Amino acid sequence: MRAFVEGVGLCGPGLGGWEASRAMLAGAAPYKPGSTAVAASELLPAAERRRAGMPVKLALAAGSEALAAAARDAAKTATVFASSSGDCDNVHHILEALATPARQISPTRFHNSVHNAAAGYWSIATQCRAPSTSLACCDASFAAGLLEAASKVAGDGAPVALIAYDHPYPEPLHAVRTILAAFGVALVLAPSATDRSIAALDVTFVARETAATPVAVPGLETLRNGVPAARSLPLLAALARGFPGTVVLEFVSGTHLRVAVAPCA
Repeated sequence: MRAFVEGVGLCGPGLGGWEASRAMLAGAAPYKPGSTAVAASELLPAAERRRAGMPVKLALAAGSEALAAAARDAAKTATVFASSSGDCDNVHHILEALATPARQISPTRFHNSVHNAAAGYWSIATQCRAPSTSLACCDASFAAGLLEAASKVAGDGAPVALIAYDHPYPEPLHAVRTILAAFGVALVLAPSATDRSIAALDVTFVARETAATPVAVPGLETLRNGVPAARSLPLLAALARGFPGTVVLEFVSGTHLRVAVAPCA
């Protein structure tokens, strides 16, 4: 399946947006790890902005950057949201509440507990009524999202925004499901080349196991291994380098995705 990348959004530790991070991803500048700086989006009304958790902030930050770069109307662009765990802070607080004698859960935490909460906040922020899919596939969530988005582009012949995000659980869940950092990434994929196209992606599902493509930069390789959404980093690095190449992304049950990257002139 072929799709053309028109816009990229990025939010992670030491990665303050796609344009600011391209040299680091390409290995042309040193990677300097830091905290993930992300604020509540001004696109949301005040009440929703106060209720928004980290996944929503990551999704809105990365998605907005990618849509702006692609010059696409967010209100008319279909979306695929991918996250391995959803709102980890919220899960922690709900489980804490369920462990008390009262077992009372706040309504806000309840409606933020569903896996498509970020998609709901996105539709409020952007007034988007286009089709939207939310999925989870443990550590292969980004690959699953990319396969879904590429399939929709090929099947519907229309642009799709892929938005993937993850953030750490608090303890004690962090000890048994460790996610190293908050990370969000977005790709706007289109069915044909435009003057905004960065590269063509040919996405192929391969029913056998093989090693995933690593990131040459040590700190970024640590991030790739430690955050499911950061499994996107080899693909981002290929886009940043601007050279033809092939990236392997781990999928499920001994399978993988092979992504051929061909930069657009």
